[in-house]
Amino acid sequence: MRTTFKRATQAALVMTACATGAARAEEFLVGVELPLTGSLARVGNGMQEGVAVAAEVFNKSNGKHKIKLATVDDESAPAKAIAAVEKLASQGVVAITGGYGSNNISPASDAANKLNLVYMTSGGVDDSLVNSGRKTFFRINNTAGYERAVLGLLNDVGAKSVSIIYSTKEATSDLSAAVTKALGARGVKVNGHSFDPAITDFKPIVNKIKLQDKPDVILMVGYENDYVGILRAARVLKPGVKAMVGVWSLATPKMASEFPDLMPNVYGTALLPFPATFETADGKAFADGYRQLYKKEPDYLGQFGYVQATLLFEAIARAADKGTVKKGGVAEELRKTDRDTLIGRVQFSANGDNPNFVHRMGQHQDKKIVIVWPKEHATGKPVYPGLPW
Repeated sequence: MRTTFKRATQAALVMTACATGAARAEEFLVGVELPLTGSLARVGNGMQEGVAVAAEVFNKSNGKHKIKLATVDDESAPAKAIAAVEKLASQGVVAITGGYGSNNISPASDAANKLNLVYMTSGGVDDSLVNSGRKTFFRINNTAGYERAVLGLLNDVGAKSVSIIYSTKEATSDLSAAVTKALGARGVKVNGHSFDPAITDFKPIVNKIKLQDKPDVILMVGYENDYVGILRAARVLKPGVKAMVGVWSLATPKMASEFPDLMPNVYGTALLPFPATFETADGKAFADGYRQLYKKEPDYLGQFGYVQATLLFEAIARAADKGTVKKGGVAEELRKTDRDTLIGRVQFSANGDNPNFVHRMGQHQDKKIVIVWPKEHATGKPVYPGLPW
């Protein structure tokens, strides 16, 4: 009898311990809304990889809370982005991360704001996103950070004239206007050429630049498919420029592997060289987790996804400790964030913007991506003049 009682007591203690452990490991469902198909699929999948790594790292390191991801493809379309947010809300998510393209993020974050759900992104730099009164919107990057990087590179290479080819979407138009104004103030000659996002033949624009503008540099302000179209047209027409420069989603390993004939010597924003190296514990955790999950080297899209998701998960955990997850606590904790990350220091102002963001410029060189600006973070020197043909 005594043995039976002892065994029963031990079993009860084990069950109590298990129940306590289960209660401590509280799980939170986080929504991921991203373009996994459609015109923005390449960048959407890159960001998703970083978000997944962030969940993996968080779940291994945080013994008290767990994150589970629910992902919905917005198919690179604004209406589908709204539907994705509403679907995720119906599944009971406590916050949403993802989004790419300001024209998709704007309606999606509006929907999240109405549902009082935090929406965290690195895929939208249009200033209206933080100037429209959204209370639950947060982003880790912005137009100003891209502008500083582009201007820094153009200044360092000594460009005297620049032709800007830019999409009429709001974010791309805003960045083009900001760069045009800043270059003009420096005495640089600038010619702008807008294009409708639906066009695929860039030869008329590139030919006009070749025959009339005759600039030192062509600056491309668009998205992946736009860059491919512009570079293909330039490869045929061969304008007499010294460099082809772009912004987001251009200096990536994916672009190098998928378009090897178009990328040599092309510049684009990039926080990471490729192959990537990390010195911090956070960086090593990201790189190791990324390589284990995807069997390849991480790129900056994954890095952005990792940072935005990590900050969100940490805020959820802090709010959970205070019992405020369903009382606006996630947004409140994000506003208290002040942390060094893989993209630098991140804080959030009252409108959800990160005032500390400054990007870097990379260049495709010998199937690698070399950071060439700013000098304190450079892993190599810019090839200038340097063209992909």
